[in-house]
Amino acid sequence: MKLAVTAPDRLVVRTAPVADPGDLVSRLPHPSALAWIRHGEGIVGWGEAARITLPGGEDRFTTAAALLRELFGAADIDDPVALPGTGPVAFGGFAFDPKSPDSVLIVPRRVLGRRDGRAWLTTIGDDADPLSLVHEPHVPTGLTWGDGAMPAHAWGDAVATAVQRIRGGALGKVVLARDLTVHADAPIDARVLLRRLADRFPGCYTFSCAGLVGATPELLIRRTGGDIESLVLAGTTARGDTPGADRDRAARLFASAKDREEHRYAADMVRDALAPLCADLHVPAEPELLTLPNLHHLASPLRGRLTADRSVLDVVAALHPTPAVCGTPTGTAMDLIRELEGMDRGRYAGPVGWVDARGDGEWGIALRCAQLDGTRARLFAGCGIVADSDPAAELAEAQTKFRAMQYALQG
Repeated sequence: MKLAVTAPDRLVVRTAPVADPGDLVSRLPHPSALAWIRHGEGIVGWGEAARITLPGGEDRFTTAAALLRELFGAADIDDPVALPGTGPVAFGGFAFDPKSPDSVLIVPRRVLGRRDGRAWLTTIGDDADPLSLVHEPHVPTGLTWGDGAMPAHAWGDAVATAVQRIRGGALGKVVLARDLTVHADAPIDARVLLRRLADRFPGCYTFSCAGLVGATPELLIRRTGGDIESLVLAGTTARGDTPGADRDRAARLFASAKDREEHRYAADMVRDALAPLCADLHVPAEPELLTLPNLHHLASPLRGRLTADRSVLDVVAALHPTPAVCGTPTGTAMDLIRELEGMDRGRYAGPVGWVDARGDGEWGIALRCAQLDGTRARLFAGCGIVADSDPAAELAEAQTKFRAMQYALQG
């Protein structure tokens, strides 16, 4: 385990109220952006006071929570604002597969936030003007696209194999993902992608952490004091080209036995994972429709009250991976993903979000995202495969899910 702290041994943290900063993305001074924004509210960060890297393992969430408690517990914190996201905050992303050594938490030197009409700036270390060195964003140009781990026809074959395994009784559902790659003629600026995603998908959680940038509709868990919330999404269709066609697509999704089955697997697992942690848990009897600019989803919002003082990361540990991104039974689905996908997902489909010193935080599932690496980006999309899945339809659904990040890159 490596705990790398780039600030003094004892973090000196000062949070102060500030005037409304306006658009949060526009205040990010350079491309190495940290962000969690929805409907214009949330937090952004820059600089690095501390970084925790985790080599993998089933205990990576609880280990991260323990390391953060140690780091924040030793800090000198002055936080008169005392809202979720004030004081020291760690932005993080965890690998989907526990065998993948790709989990990271970053405590920025500056955090700018806005919530419920109040705004604040948190500073760790010196008091220098955090916006004194501003690098203007550069739009990606000269984009060239290519297949990722496997071409479309090979991925379709993998879906067909998964359907055979499901029909044979090996498992009930598996989520298969594929990737695309794109190269630009200069390093890709995360802020440009954040700006386009936040404008296009304001109801999603637009995020950036250690090069992983995206806009996820799926809230894995929010902890505010003892209260928790989760939003389960499974079952998807593209929007229609006309109002009538759009209504028809939404109605077919809501009535689809295949999509209802896929959703039920995911919602039941989240309920079963949260129930032992909660004194009270509300689970809707049936899903509702969530409509985004490009997609309809089946959605189930869950709300509960924790029985003990657990960090949001402790709850994340109980939830990941959900059937919405893995399948069921979990172990069998994970093994099949490793066999058929032909790639390491990295932090795609893993938890992404933030946690503060009180244990409050918001964590989503890293969907509709891309991993940036200099001039290269790797895009991801996944589909839930059940017994009635059709490879051609799943391939079309994956292509629809790529479009959010293709738009972010191309404009």
